[in-house]
Amino acid sequence: MLRVTQGESEVTVGRERLRAVSIVVCLAVVAGAGSAKTQEAGLAPPRSVRAEDQPNDDGSALSLTWQLSLDDGERAQLVTVYRILRATDAAGPFEEVRSVGAGTDRFMDTDVSDTLRYFYIVQATDGIRSADSEVVGPVTPASNWFHTGRVNILIPIALFSIILFYFVWKATRGIDLFIRRIAGLNAVDEAIGRATEMGRPILFVPGIGDMSYPQTIASVSILRRVARRAAEYDTALVMPNYDPIVFTVAQEVVQGSYVDAGRPDAFNPESVRFLTSDQFGFAAGVDGIMQRERPGAIFLLGYFMAESLILAETGYSTGAIQIAGTAELAQLPFFVTACDYTLIGEELYAASAYLSREPMLVASTKGQDSGKLLIMILIIMGVVLETLGITNLTTWLTVR
Repeated sequence: MLRVTQGESEVTVGRERLRAVSIVVCLAVVAGAGSAKTQEAGLAPPRSVRAEDQPNDDGSALSLTWQLSLDDGERAQLVTVYRILRATDAAGPFEEVRSVGAGTDRFMDTDVSDTLRYFYIVQATDGIRSADSEVVGPVTPASNWFHTGRVNILIPIALFSIILFYFVWKATRGIDLFIRRIAGLNAVDEAIGRATEMGRPILFVPGIGDMSYPQTIASVSILRRVARRAAEYDTALVMPNYDPIVFTVAQEVVQGSYVDAGRPDAFNPESVRFLTSDQFGFAAGVDGIMQRERPGAIFLLGYFMAESLILAETGYSTGAIQIAGTAELAQLPFFVTACDYTLIGEELYAASAYLSREPMLVASTKGQDSGKLLIMILIIMGVVLETLGITNLTTWLTVR
């Protein structure tokens, strides 16, 4: 057994304490050196930077993508910002275009010209240190002729065009195309004949639209047929107008119809009248004509608004046969209630083809009707696919 004195024990304990302190100091120095080495190391730069023309645009954008820096992710979260640097020469100088936050791996540059070449650097930074990617480029924006994301629009348009050209081809070959019977238009001759038998004039009101309104154009097309029949039957025609341009066009149409009927001398320039461009002033003027001249047939065809009820009710009180038509859904109930026949919506537009039987007009009408059927089929297909959870038909067919 080793024996030590009390003094020797104290010396031994002192030496052990000194050794422990030395070890702690050494560990601290080593840790400090490692930390300093870490502080001196640079950030990892962004990787795999790519600059490309933005697809499906008009040549006004470039797209940049990159892989995040190794110091931006789960292993380390040192990067705070990515700076987008741009130049028109590979040697620079590079200027900052925009900064994006950490975790962002793409950027779209919209401040570009399709006449210049661009070079890019993506710079990762933590606010103190920074790391640049390699220079990428040159890249120049270019406009695209076709938007590949709109193939779903192209296909219906192509199918509709094929259908339309098919009916035009049939019409040019002299093949008779069927258009369903429209009761209101079949009654045109009946109304004119009734006014002739009663010895009363025909009143034709084209509405309050100008010549830029499709409904007004359709109304003038029907006017040609009505005016020709009035000339053949030697029945007076009265046409009040709201718009000066429509008034001028109507005069030419009515006069041409009398010429076509072989009775140019029977045309009365006073039959086509301009009243006023005030909505309710026009309605009051037409009501006055109805009450004074007591027409046997009244045609209310075109663009009508709140005055439709006033005109229809006043016409009904005269006992005239009334044929109305408009594409304004809010006014249709008034016409349906107070008039004998009503052309609903697109029946007004189909009137010129139905009455004239012009092959090209009939072909256009048939093509549009078939196009509506095509649209309905596509809507049903879309509902079925959505119900089945198929959001991308191309991908689904590829997988199958």
